[in-house]
Amino acid sequence: MTKISIIGPGRVGGALAIALSGRGFVIDSIVARNYERASAIIEKIGGGTRIVGPDRLDELRGEIILITTRDDQIAEVALELASHPPAAGTKVLHTSGSRTSEVLTPIRNAGAHTGSFHPLVSISEPFLGSTRFKGVYFCIEGDSQAVSAANEIAVSLGGKPFEIPTDKKPLYHAAAVMACGHVVALISEAVEMLSKCGPDEAESKRILLPLIDSTLQNLHEQAFEEALTGPFARADIETFRSHLSAFEGELSEEVLFAYLLLGQRSLEIARKKDPASSNFDRFAGMIHDLLSRRYS
Repeated sequence: MTKISIIGPGRVGGALAIALSGRGFVIDSIVARNYERASAIIEKIGGGTRIVGPDRLDELRGEIILITTRDDQIAEVALELASHPPAAGTKVLHTSGSRTSEVLTPIRNAGAHTGSFHPLVSISEPFLGSTRFKGVYFCIEGDSQAVSAANEIAVSLGGKPFEIPTDKKPLYHAAAVMACGHVVALISEAVEMLSKCGPDEAESKRILLPLIDSTLQNLHEQAFEEALTGPFARADIETFRSHLSAFEGELSEEVLFAYLLLGQRSLEIARKKDPASSNFDRFAGMIHDLLSRRYS
């Protein structure tokens, strides 16, 4: 069975340790500063895993070494590993979404195969997170042997690996932030709007979540132009004007700016369904003029 060493048993590292221990991998060692946290992970795994201090990286015996630390610590870990090179042919992978395998250059120069694999899933803590890899896409890049090892891990977890060029990793990560973090920010703005109509913030969130869920379900089943609903989908300019009036004195310029920019994008999507309609051109022109007058 393949032996794995994990550096950093936080949310992602702990979740991977627990999940992989039940998928035919041996978690040989966990490198941790926090003994209590590492012990809790090992207790869940079932024992047999060593806890190694950060100053003892020369003791790692894993055929695969996973670096699951914070992004800003990966380069430092790579340098430390390079000063105590693991066995030839060892695969070293990090799980950062924003950093590429280039951050592991020191350990690659010392003879290891290097790459990255990033699970596209939100993990808030290791125990629940260990159950959330099935069906998840894993973004993978690096040299061929590291990519092969990352694919094996992803598939064993029930995930779906896909590869990107190394130089596209930052753009990939920006897409993930747009789809996850920025969606949370967008929903918080919608909740703020509704909370000005009477319901408090908690109730506004409860009211809007079923609508959000139904939209996501539509996206699972339909193209963007089919899933889009509302005034921008039907080029309803009068409703748009009523929204602008409602914004006055209620919401910040930043919220209005976001609304207008997203409206532009919505019109681009809606136009695919009815490209011959002049209503979309007129609507887009109105938004362009508003943006130019207020924000240029």
